Amino acid sequence: MSPRKPAFIIYHSSLIILKMVLSARHLNKYFYDPEKFRVLNDITFDIQQGEFVSIVGKSGCGKSTLLYLLSTMDTDYEGQIELAGTLLTGRSQDFLAHFRNEHLGFVFQFHFLLPEFTALQNVMLPALKLGKYTAGEIEERAMQKLRLVGMADYARKPTSKLSGGQQQRVAIARAMVNDPTIIMGDEPTGNLDKANTNNVFGIFRDLAAQGQTIIAVTHDPDFAAGTDRIIEMSDGQIVKA
Repeated sequence: MSPRKPAFIIYHSSLIILKMVLSARHLNKYFYDPEKFRVLNDITFDIQQGEFVSIVGKSGCGKSTLLYLLSTMDTDYEGQIELAGTLLTGRSQDFLAHFRNEHLGFVFQFHFLLPEFTALQNVMLPALKLGKYTAGEIEERAMQKLRLVGMADYARKPTSKLSGGQQQRVAIARAMVNDPTIIMGDEPTGNLDKANTNNVFGIFRDLAAQGQTIIAVTHDPDFAAGTDRIIEMSDGQIVKA
């Protein structure tokens, strides 16, 4: 399938290109235990480059399940997902693993850093796995990302010695190290206090202002209200986009 053409709109006779980076078409997802149940029902939407999008809804509405489909970590679904001009539906696990590492950055509620590694070493890991740059280039890229999140002074410190808010900022730097097409967050501030939530949100907001596309599942209404767009889900369906 050929890549989808970029969408565009016109304001005051000026052409403004909106590059579509993600397209989900008629996604259906079923669980089968203890009996067949449709958890996602005909989900269709697009996301443009530079959008900061939150996905909200009550627990059990399907928002985290949707994120796992979009991230290609769950491939058992009906419908079609296209990301960065590439059709992902039906691809092999090896292809998807490489694609994720190059095009997707992940920030979860729990940071999942390696505690015995330094902040710098943790940030370098996805780039070392990708193998696109030399070790020296990867270290410099990692330091650059740590500077962006205000953690450069802690680069050589084991992550086990960092506070929860500091660890989550390192996790964001790690998500950015390969300059992903999209950063995906699953409750990225769910384990933080108000001050650190505001710090992490501010980092996301600044990244979006620089053109980074971000999709975050959240229960925090204040976090969602500050994003560019809210996708609201209920009972496996999108009720507002």
